[in-house]
Amino acid sequence: MGRAVSGFWPGVIVSTAFLYGSLALFMSILHNVFLLYYVETFVSVYKIDKISFWVGETVFLLWNSFNDPLFGWLSDRSLLSSPQSGSHITPPEVVLKRLKALSISGPLFALSFLAFWVAWARPGLQFLLCLCLYDGFLTMVDLHHSALLADLAVFAADRTRLNFHCSVFSALGSISVFLSYSFWDKEDFYSFRLFCVSLAVFSVLGFFVVSRLLKARFQKEVRSKEDEALKELSVGHAPHTHPDKPVTVGQYLKQLSKHKNFMWFVSMNLIQVFHCHFNNNFFPLFLEHLLSDNISASTGAVLLGISYVAPHLNNLYFLTLCQRHGVYQVIRWLFMLKLGLSVAMLLAGVDHVFLLCIFIASNRVFTEGTCKLLKLVISDLVDEDYVVNRRQQATSALLFGMVALLTKPGQTFAPLIGTWLLCVYTGFDVFEREPAKASLMTMPDAAPGAGTPPLRLGCFYMLVFVPITCALLQLVVWSRFTLHGRKLQGIKNQRQGSQHGQLIDVKAI
Repeated sequence: MGRAVSGFWPGVIVSTAFLYGSLALFMSILHNVFLLYYVETFVSVYKIDKISFWVGETVFLLWNSFNDPLFGWLSDRSLLSSPQSGSHITPPEVVLKRLKALSISGPLFALSFLAFWVAWARPGLQFLLCLCLYDGFLTMVDLHHSALLADLAVFAADRTRLNFHCSVFSALGSISVFLSYSFWDKEDFYSFRLFCVSLAVFSVLGFFVVSRLLKARFQKEVRSKEDEALKELSVGHAPHTHPDKPVTVGQYLKQLSKHKNFMWFVSMNLIQVFHCHFNNNFFPLFLEHLLSDNISASTGAVLLGISYVAPHLNNLYFLTLCQRHGVYQVIRWLFMLKLGLSVAMLLAGVDHVFLLCIFIASNRVFTEGTCKLLKLVISDLVDEDYVVNRRQQATSALLFGMVALLTKPGQTFAPLIGTWLLCVYTGFDVFEREPAKASLMTMPDAAPGAGTPPLRLGCFYMLVFVPITCALLQLVVWSRFTLHGRKLQGIKNQRQGSQHGQLIDVKAI
């Protein structure tokens, strides 16, 4: 029996995985630029005030958290309801439904990206509307793209193949970061605007074409051999234990609250999301205050580009390790590596420029590399939820949305906590341009032996203590996660075997 992403012809596997992975390119070329420049654009170019910034980030926190489960519920609510006779939704129909959503939301996501780079309203209002609009379409795209990983494949090797292609195309998408450094000039924004328009046009065309190619290919495979296609392109469905009772929102939330591995995972992932976005938001600040006096602008551009490309390239190697040792163990090793490198940098001190360059780049590389493996873990949680709750169909988009509900607040906490820590420790306020900068940034360079300027030392402590704290917390939480090894294999066998109606009692695991 073939596996979930296998087709009828050898070339179909590569082509389908290639097309699926290419969707990551059209997301990453825009999202990398957004992460790197949206804060600095509104603070330095549009001159947003502190209150408007905090209000915007607070509203964004709420919207950013709740739109994932909202869109997930709207997408998968029909899969939670037990089917009436003649209305059963087959797995291929679920996949086609997700591809249709991608063909619409993808181009809209690219268009919403453009709203950041032209001043069309008061800075506070534009900041709020742009963040909510952009994140809404990004959520729809990412939710359906991530859900396809769990819908198209069950076994680790198949999901790893799909993730491999996503990493390759995401690495290509990081080229936009290299190019952006050449166009970025907060004093003359025209060239950067044209650059963003060209990226958006490319992304619109990519989403439109690739999603339709995938949809046409899937429909062709389903029609060619109906019975065989259902076995090869889907993972089947569980027996209907309660055919007359749909699952309500309250029942679903109660089921999730009892899903211990889900709760431990989102606790760990909340910290990871915070750390990833902390690195994204403060990377330019670290370059400016820790390295700008000792490296050239071109070296800074190289470091910036490496920090965006290397995580995707590293992920190719991490995926091979996952096949040999399992995703759980690889993620644990990455937490230990993050802790070890941060402690070593703390002991080395702020004056070792070469080590600082390596650490600033590697800190982001390994943190982002960890993030890119987590979709595999969520897909495993989809399998466990499917088996433990004996669902009629896997609700992958909804589970991805619930993970985001509990972890995306870290994305908003990162700039808020980071700017607060910087202000408390050094007195430097990014929103007070004249007084604060005059008191700290105009301080003459310290003579040998005279000590380190407070702003530089504060940035250094932020750089090392944040990953140390995150790594320690994550190692403790991750040790409680049990969905790996034999238990994980048993879950996958049950989900795959359920297409024949052979559902084993979950207590046997």
